[in-house]
Amino acid sequence: MRITLAQLDSRLGDVDANVDRAEKVITDAAADGSDIVVFPELFLSGFGVGEVDEDVSMTLDDERLGRLADKTPGGVLLSFPEAQAHGLHTYNSAAYYEGGQLVHVHRKLYLPNYSIFEERKHFLPGQTSRAFPVRGGRHRAATLICNDAWQPQLAFLATQDGAMVMLVPAASAQSMFPERYDSRDYWRGITQFFGRMYQLYVVFVNRVGDEGKLRFWGGSHVVDPWGEVVAECVENEEHVLNVDIDINQVRRRRRDIPLVREARLGLIRREVDRLLDEGGDL
Repeated sequence: MRITLAQLDSRLGDVDANVDRAEKVITDAAADGSDIVVFPELFLSGFGVGEVDEDVSMTLDDERLGRLADKTPGGVLLSFPEAQAHGLHTYNSAAYYEGGQLVHVHRKLYLPNYSIFEERKHFLPGQTSRAFPVRGGRHRAATLICNDAWQPQLAFLATQDGAMVMLVPAASAQSMFPERYDSRDYWRGITQFFGRMYQLYVVFVNRVGDEGKLRFWGGSHVVDPWGEVVAECVENEEHVLNVDIDINQVRRRRRDIPLVREARLGLIRREVDRLLDEGGDL
């Protein structure tokens, strides 16, 4: 399977320009034999949607999304503010299209609402987490949008739902607390942990460029089922990278060391129910 990591800058509020850019990348990726193209979080709108006067959200039947889907002989993961048809809710979403058809929508589940991040102010959190078929149903993948990946239970659920590839579109900026942690090191720790413990490929696609006080650092990369970084983009520059992965390696890894097979979901359900009964977070 060939995956294209589209590590790009985005023009805040200029959806049409970002769509045109995505179309060019998709066309080039298709010519290079790519099976899946992955764009960063909120690429089609820009990250700071609250700073834009006009509404930049898109419904799933937006003709611009359809145009990009039709340009993709394989699959593409597009990230944008998703408006519900009734106009009540807006989600930070990543929609996967394959063969011109919508296959799955992941709506960001954990919205940061601290420091200069105000996602909960503009978006409603999603309510479900599902793996989905890719490459005509031959394999399964899952999506976690940026801060979702900081919740390891979501990667666990995706793995138990059959995911062999984890797609992580992100808009990660350089650390606001450099004395406490480094964004690059944190993300490498997260993606390598997922690859190693959940025995799958992790495809992290981060944005680059400046937007207000935020400076997005890139560093997109792919981690294999052994937790090794097998391909990476340069940092702080636009970079479109094609990476070939072998899904058979996931099967081999899970057969040799059956970590994910021993999930004991019944045990976990009982303990989660107990914590809820004791007043845990709903």
